[in-house]
Amino acid sequence: MQFGDVLVQVLVALVLVVLAGLLVAAETAITRVSRPRAEELVEAGVRGSKGLKVIVEDRPRYVNVLLFLRLLCSTTAIGLATLIGIETIDGPAWWQVGAPVLIMLLVGYVVWGVAPRTLAQQNAEPVALAASGPSRFLAGLLGPLTSLLILIGNAITPGKGYRQGPFVSQAELRELLDQAGADAVIEDDERQMLHSVFELGDTIAREVMVPRTEMVWIESTKTLRQALSLGLRSGFSRIPVIGDNLDDIVGVVYLKDIARRTFEQRNAESKERVDTVMRQAHFVPDSKRADDLLRDLQAARVHMSIVVDEYGGTAGLVTIEDILEEIVGEIADEYDTGETPDVQTLAGGRYRVSARLPVDDLAALVPIAVSSEADDVDTVSGLLARRLGVVPIPGTHVDIDGYRLTAEKAAGRRNRIGTVLVEKMPDLTEGS
Repeated sequence: MQFGDVLVQVLVALVLVVLAGLLVAAETAITRVSRPRAEELVEAGVRGSKGLKVIVEDRPRYVNVLLFLRLLCSTTAIGLATLIGIETIDGPAWWQVGAPVLIMLLVGYVVWGVAPRTLAQQNAEPVALAASGPSRFLAGLLGPLTSLLILIGNAITPGKGYRQGPFVSQAELRELLDQAGADAVIEDDERQMLHSVFELGDTIAREVMVPRTEMVWIESTKTLRQALSLGLRSGFSRIPVIGDNLDDIVGVVYLKDIARRTFEQRNAESKERVDTVMRQAHFVPDSKRADDLLRDLQAARVHMSIVVDEYGGTAGLVTIEDILEEIVGEIADEYDTGETPDVQTLAGGRYRVSARLPVDDLAALVPIAVSSEADDVDTVSGLLARRLGVVPIPGTHVDIDGYRLTAEKAAGRRNRIGTVLVEKMPDLTEGS
């Protein structure tokens, strides 16, 4: 081969190496610019920002094209380097091929891996703005080809493929979050919160709802005074209203609506029924994704939705706070005083026990005939609900074998019973 031909091949290979590096920088920068930031740049009148906004609104399409061109440039450059090695290097065949591959490996690691990514991460906006024009042109030219290749790739890949390709994926963003956490760029709790946002799309309403067995409800025939009492005792400001049974949710009554009505009409609390002030209930299937449900609740401007199962029955209820807890963790209110000891011994042979205390431990504490197997419950709170037939609220009680179990204060944002007072009932036969 003539020296001039070799020189041309070397120059072409160098140009391809540089082009591949520029494509890596463009790809990295485009993936790092958020849509809100692109909109801010458009409002500020920054040159190239309109094109960048178009790109971030359909990011996978443009990244796929850049990735295809990068692979084309890098593969061609490696092929040219190998050809040059075969034609110019004296020695065994493995050395003629191995030397160019080793050189391209080192060059590629620096020029395609480290340098352009570092540059793009440090100067994401300028690089993305500069690349927006060429990226849109190339996407218009090669977009159909990359879409066809993605379809072919999905066809030969087991399982369900990705319509827009797997190159801009949630997994990559999760890896970036983990790397940012490892580098102390973000705090660990912030990293976990962002991971929870991703997981929200895989969470369904059934997994975050309050099950029907823990729902507090009221019949539509009850008076406003009874509803007000239930709201104040249970600690809930929104209570589902039922018709014939729990599967017949006819509305939701708001504590503030009752307070307003009774304030404006003093005798309304004893004369008017709950169904005169209740609001329309919002229903969702139990298979609805939590992120979609959150958007629906925001759009409908309601805080609570009734969850129904596949047969149309009431499965439970879910609130905006339930969904937010999936992101930020347990939300405590000003009435939540923290953990309570499982058993507190009081004067007069009384006990204050945690509502989560196992019923078998309660039977060991006081001589009552209860057990997890016989009553088909595990906790003291479950025992109360089983004997009452409704969700226990502060003040409700059951009598078992001469002992009275009284639900005391509610705990946490969901106002579940936190403690139960256990006391021996007076013997009415004494002194007779």
